[in-house]
Amino acid sequence: MSSPSRAGRPKASSRETLAEAACELFLERGYDATSVADITQRAGVSRSSFFNYFSSKSDVLWSGLDDRIGRAVDDLVAVPEDRQGGEVRRILTALVDGFAPDSLALAMTNSSAMGLDDELERDAALRQARLAAALADLAHRSGVSALAADIVAATWAAAVIAAIRAWAESGAGRGSVADRFVDAMSAIGRLPWSAPTS
Repeated sequence: MSSPSRAGRPKASSRETLAEAACELFLERGYDATSVADITQRAGVSRSSFFNYFSSKSDVLWSGLDDRIGRAVDDLVAVPEDRQGGEVRRILTALVDGFAPDSLALAMTNSSAMGLDDELERDAALRQARLAAALADLAHRSGVSALAADIVAATWAAAVIAAIRAWAESGAGRGSVADRFVDAMSAIGRLPWSAPTS
C-alpha cells in the first residue's frame, strides 16, 4: 500500500538539491571558499552522494551541458559523412533545444559575485574543445581538409557556447538557447574579418 504524497512542492532529487546548495554557497562565500563538504552539509546529503553525481564542485555547474555534449558527440561520431552540414546543424540544434535555466545559467549571470570568472572561462573552453574535436573528426570524414576542418569545427563549437552564454546573460527565463543558436548560425554566415582575395 502506498502512502499518500504530501501536498506542496515535490521533493527535488539529490542532484538538484546539491546544485541548488552549491549555487547558494558560491553566492554567499564565493567558489574558492566553498568546499564539497560545505555543499553536502548544506544539501543534507553524504559526501559519497555528491560523488555519485559529480566528480568535482565545478561539475555541479556543467553536468547538464556535459550530458548534452556527450549525446551530441556520440551522434556526431555515428555520422559517416556530412558534406552539406545538415547533420551537424540537426545535432547541434538538438544539443541546445529545450535547455532550461539551471546552475550553469545562474553561474554565468553571477560569475563575478560567485568568484567564477576564470573558472567558467576555463571550463567553457574545455567543453568547446571537446565538441570541436568531434566536429573536426566528422569534417575530416566528410573530405574537408585538416586546416578547414579545424576552423569550421572551432567556429560551430564556439557558436554553441556563445548561444548559451548570450541566453543566460539576457535572462535565462527569456527566449531559448535554440533561438540564440539560430542567431549564432546566421552570424557564422556573415563573419567579419574574412581573408582578402587575390
